[in-house]
Amino acid sequence: MAKLPVITVGGKGSSLSSSSVYAIAEGLAKLRIDSSVLNRFASSSSPLNAHNLVSFLPSLPTVVESRASLVVLLSKLLSLAGSPNIRSDLPVRIARTLNSPGLELGSLDLTEEEALALEELKLSSAVCAICALLDHQSATLSTFSDAVAAISCEALKADITAFNSMDSGDGYASKEVIAVASDLKVLLNGSKLVGKLKIGAVSGIPQIHAKLREQVKSVHSTTRTVLNSGGEVGSPWTVGTALLSVALALYHLGDRSLSRAKMIVDEVGSEDLRSSLVALFEKKCPSSESLRSGYNLVSQLGSEAEENYDKFACEVNVLMGIVWKIVTWEALMAFVALEGAELNKSEGSEVNGGGNMKVDKKSEKKKKKVVLGKGTGVVVQLIKDRLQGKGGNAVDSLGLLVNWADEFLLFFDLKNPEFDCFLSKVKEIVESNESRRLPKIAKGGELLSLRYDLTVPFARYVAMNGITSYRRYQIAKVYRRDNPSKGRYREFYQCDFDIAGQFEKMGPDFEVIKILTELLDELNIGDYEIKLNHRKLLDGMFEICGVPPEKFRTICSSIDKLDKQSFEQIKNEMVEEKGLSVETADKIGAFVKERGHPLELLSKLKQEGSKFLENSLSVDALNDLAILFNALEKSKCIGKVAFDLSLARGLDYYTGVIFEAVFKGGAQVGSIASGGRYDNLIGMFGTKQVPAVGISLGIERVFNIMEQLNKDQNQRTRATKTEVLVSIFGDDLGRAAELSSELWAEKVNAEFLVNKRGTKHFDRAKESRIPWMIIEGERERNDKTLRLKDMEAAEEITISRDRIVEEVQKRLGSS
Repeated sequence: MAKLPVITVGGKGSSLSSSSVYAIAEGLAKLRIDSSVLNRFASSSSPLNAHNLVSFLPSLPTVVESRASLVVLLSKLLSLAGSPNIRSDLPVRIARTLNSPGLELGSLDLTEEEALALEELKLSSAVCAICALLDHQSATLSTFSDAVAAISCEALKADITAFNSMDSGDGYASKEVIAVASDLKVLLNGSKLVGKLKIGAVSGIPQIHAKLREQVKSVHSTTRTVLNSGGEVGSPWTVGTALLSVALALYHLGDRSLSRAKMIVDEVGSEDLRSSLVALFEKKCPSSESLRSGYNLVSQLGSEAEENYDKFACEVNVLMGIVWKIVTWEALMAFVALEGAELNKSEGSEVNGGGNMKVDKKSEKKKKKVVLGKGTGVVVQLIKDRLQGKGGNAVDSLGLLVNWADEFLLFFDLKNPEFDCFLSKVKEIVESNESRRLPKIAKGGELLSLRYDLTVPFARYVAMNGITSYRRYQIAKVYRRDNPSKGRYREFYQCDFDIAGQFEKMGPDFEVIKILTELLDELNIGDYEIKLNHRKLLDGMFEICGVPPEKFRTICSSIDKLDKQSFEQIKNEMVEEKGLSVETADKIGAFVKERGHPLELLSKLKQEGSKFLENSLSVDALNDLAILFNALEKSKCIGKVAFDLSLARGLDYYTGVIFEAVFKGGAQVGSIASGGRYDNLIGMFGTKQVPAVGISLGIERVFNIMEQLNKDQNQRTRATKTEVLVSIFGDDLGRAAELSSELWAEKVNAEFLVNKRGTKHFDRAKESRIPWMIIEGERERNDKTLRLKDMEAAEEITISRDRIVEEVQKRLGSS
């Protein structure tokens, strides 16, 4: 038997992953506690009392879920190392249990502090554990279901031209939809079976599978956070939304997979064999009713997640099992359709002792060769290799099929090492063809990407360097794949200011808004307004209106367009494209029209009978805003702020206050600055959550406004700060250096030009809009004088050489 890998927990800088939780829970790996952590536990203790340790585990349906819960409990317990009266005996006992089969914890004498810690960590550990199991399974299911869907396309002889139209090239297509379509095309490359029948359950594969990929990333991010956050599990809506969203993605994927499997069954074999196959399929494959019931139960418990947290998470895990089995049956049906030729023989066919059908050589010669895709051909061959000689004692085709079904369920089991090899091969096929989808680069070159903003790189920097408190500003270029238009560019400068770390409540939020008002006042661009809202207030509003949690972010992106489109257009999008009821959309419309002075609108929302006071998320947001608005009023900048419930900000990483500065003058350039609080972004790149808030100013948009203001005032924008051009007619650089240096010494912005041609000097002054010229020609050199020319007035005077600096200062001071 192969030696099991060892996973170390509790070490400095270490973090617990979902795959580690799964491996230990399933007995696929051993666990070791870092010795440096054990040394920090107390050696002495207060009085002890005997306890049954099993009583500190929540009642979970399976041993695997209970063991996973124990892994997370141990990890969270290790984060308490150094606490008084918590001894090393407890984590050592838990580790010993996890390194043995089953779940034999037994009894242990505990201190009061140890018993209290276990009780407090009980629920959070269970929820975190099931999140980890789901994270690991859903990531694997994403790859598995892509491979199965590809061979189903061939089994159904489906038209896959829809996969080619996923990327419209305008930058608005979903990245994940494009990725799924590309992976499927790689797997099916060279297939002679596809391209005949248009099937809805096939053309929609990229969208359905992309949604699972998106939710896999979301649940992975949430899980990594809650697994490594000490004793905290995170707010119910954070974990609940992640699990509800993945449940919806699982339901849709299972539903489409089941549809394809049924279609394939209808196309397989003779009528008698088909009848037997249908009977077997209906008996062993989960039905659409069981899939729907599983999802409905999850949805019901999801609305009560705060009361049934662990039960809710367990039911999502049950739904995962149902969908996994459906996808496995789809794989079996597709394989039988493509390679089960022996099952299509008449009932008089014979099966040999090795479980393989004897095939008539003459009929085999007549059989037309089937050309599979280069990727799907490998997938099918891997399955054939697994099934070789696995027919058991089957005496007919139906018996062989029953044995194959059992083998499929064993082969496509996440615990099976052969399944790991299968997944690795699928990934290798897709990744080996990655170069076909990427732009070619010159020999010796590099394939790089351009940064979208400055916030995410800042978050990564803070996380990678273990920084817990940091203030910084940065001015740098960023890039977008936008269609260029007025105020919208593909390459532009942003100026960012961010505060990361634990500070007084709403202190950093106040400070960045105050800095923004000072900055815009100093730029003197005219009248502007800072629209402000709170992400939790939006989520609370959606809950009040009856928006399903899994649709919060997509509805939020619709609301974010209200500054460009009418509410009727947005309502149509929410109802027709995103599935909201008209009643729910109208409720949202009533709320997003609320806008006004911060303190006045806040008072209105907090009045007795307000629906916002009945929602915990909204109450948290209103309390935050009360502190913020009071600080803004005391700092005398609240007059520039408008409390606007329609402000949504499309980026998903915002968690608290959000704001956006807009110019109220004639130049229409969109928002000129925006930002908000992002408490979870830094934690995505490391093991610690560091709260942060920041602003970002678009410099080119500010320049557009300034240029428009100058144009309105009949002023031209100057390209330089130079106030004086020192013009030396001739070739004497020394004279230019002497005079320019005297001006620079007195802090006069000057530049020089040495040239024999007079037109060169005057052209330079006019093109650069330099207001003054000091001119020295041959006559001036002989007379020891200089000419001082006012370019705008077209007037000049002659001054002695020794008085020129004094005269220039006088003229500039009066202008």
